[in-house]
Amino acid sequence: MTTHLHITSWVLAIILMIITLVLYKQGKGKGGKIVHMILRLDYLLILYSGGALLSYLLKHDFSASYGNSLLPEVIVKGLAGLWVIAVIELICVKTAKGKSTKGAWIQFVIAVLITLALGFGRLPLGVSFMG
Repeated sequence: MTTHLHITSWVLAIILMIITLVLYKQGKGKGGKIVHMILRLDYLLILYSGGALLSYLLKHDFSASYGNSLLPEVIVKGLAGLWVIAVIELICVKTAKGKSTKGAWIQFVIAVLITLALGFGRLPLGVSFMG
């Protein structure tokens, strides 16, 4: 159940990010700020559901299925997830101020790839469609 909440919340965050960026680019600062604040509330849902998944993974022993400790991968995924949130915020703020976002977009792609690879490809509790 928590997995679905987590996936839904980060998909919602990406949709809200796109809407925020479009509004800022169109010069609709007030509308952009409103959606940006809703996006910030969604970060809380992402952090809550991610924390719940982290707690579940740390409480249960998956070594029989995975052969070794998942702790390093769980920590890296958590940090990469936090990195994604930070970069989304960076992109939105820089766009609102009219500054260049090229470096932030590169970071976004790297952080999302790491997060998705670990979440869907390596760690339990995800929707496994990578193998």
